[in-house]
Amino acid sequence: MLVQGITGKEGSFHTNQMISYGTQVVAGVTPSKGGQKNVNDIPIFNTVANAKKETGANTSIVFVPPSFAADACLECIDAELDLIICITEGIPTKDMVSVKNALEHSHVRMIGPNCPGIITPGVAKIGIMPGFIHKPYGNVGVISRSGTLTYEAVHQLSCANIGQTTCIGIGGDPIIGTTFIDLLALFKEDPETEGVVIIGEIGGTAEEEAAEWIQKNNFSKPVVAFIAGQTAPSGRRMGHAGAIISKGKGTAADKMKFLRSLSIKVCDSPAEIGISMKTLLDKRITS
Repeated sequence: MLVQGITGKEGSFHTNQMISYGTQVVAGVTPSKGGQKNVNDIPIFNTVANAKKETGANTSIVFVPPSFAADACLECIDAELDLIICITEGIPTKDMVSVKNALEHSHVRMIGPNCPGIITPGVAKIGIMPGFIHKPYGNVGVISRSGTLTYEAVHQLSCANIGQTTCIGIGGDPIIGTTFIDLLALFKEDPETEGVVIIGEIGGTAEEEAAEWIQKNNFSKPVVAFIAGQTAPSGRRMGHAGAIISKGKGTAADKMKFLRSLSIKVCDSPAEIGISMKTLLDKRITS
C-alpha cells in the first residue's frame, strides 16, 4: 500500500497506526518531496506511477486536502492501481463527478470519499478506525455510510462475541466509489461471511436500493440494519454531505419502513445491533 499525503499530520499519524496493525505500507507520495523517507524509513515519491513502478504498490489511501483530493484519486486511476481508499472529507461534488466517470471506465475500485476506510480484523487495516475494537476471525461483515456508527456497530458485535470478516465505511457523500450493493455482492460470494450489518443514513435511496437487491438476488445471509438520523429535520444537512432530507424524501422513518417491508431486521437503536445479529445467526444454525 502507498499513502498519498504521507508527510501531512493526518497521513503521518495514521501511517504509523496502520503499520502497527500489520498493514504493509511500502511507499508514500507527496509531490516535490520525492527521494526523501519518512520516520518509518518508507520511501517517498513525487507520483503514484513512480511509487507503483518502484515498490509494486497496488493500493492507495488518500490523505490529501479537499481541493487536490480528486486529482489524487484520478492519478491512482491513471496508474491503474487496484484499490483507492479516500479518507478526505469535503471534496466538491463537481470534482467527484469526474472521478466517478473515470472509475466507470477502469478496473479500479474506490472506497469513499469521506470515509473511515476498510479493515479485515487481525489482518490489516487501511483507514482511520480504532483497530482494537474489532474482533478478528469472525463471520459478520459491516457496511456503513457513517464512520462513528461503524465503530459503534463493531463494538456491539464484539461485545456479543461476534467477530467481523471485513468492515467497510463507504462514505457519506452524494457521490461515492463503492455502494452497498457492490459490497453485498462480494459478501454474498465470501464463504467466511455468514451475516451482514448495514448502517445507513437519511438522504438518497441507497438503502432502499440495497434492500431491493437483497430480495431480488436471493441474498440468504442474515442482514441487520440501522438508519441514522431518525430525528433529523427536513432540509438540513446532518453531518455528511449526502445526509439531507430533500422535499420530504429520504427520511429515516421511510427507509426503516421500506426495509422492514422486505423482511430485513431493522434496529431502532444502534445498541440493538449486536444482539439482533446474534439472534439471527443462532436461528440460522438451529433451523
